[in-house]
Amino acid sequence: MDVLRTIRERYPKAWGKYGFVDAFNPINGWYNSDVVGIDVGVTMLMAENARSGFVWKTLMKDKDMQRAMDKAGFRAEPR
Repeated sequence: MDVLRTIRERYPKAWGKYGFVDAFNPINGWYNSDVVGIDVGVTMLMAENARSGFVWKTLMKDKDMQRAMDKAGFRAEPR
């Protein structure tokens, strides 16, 4: 069973109308009432990139990004 499903099942107060609360402490029963989705966008990008590599392929088409990666010392993996 995955971690998020386990949290949702064991700590139902950690899941609200908009998804998981930002923080909770099951030891003392504290659940933050805030739900801030600031990390949702980047999480979606990471998930899509892990699934298809689309984000990375698109990013690396940009000449400025290619130069930046080169200057930072990154090299393409041999295929």
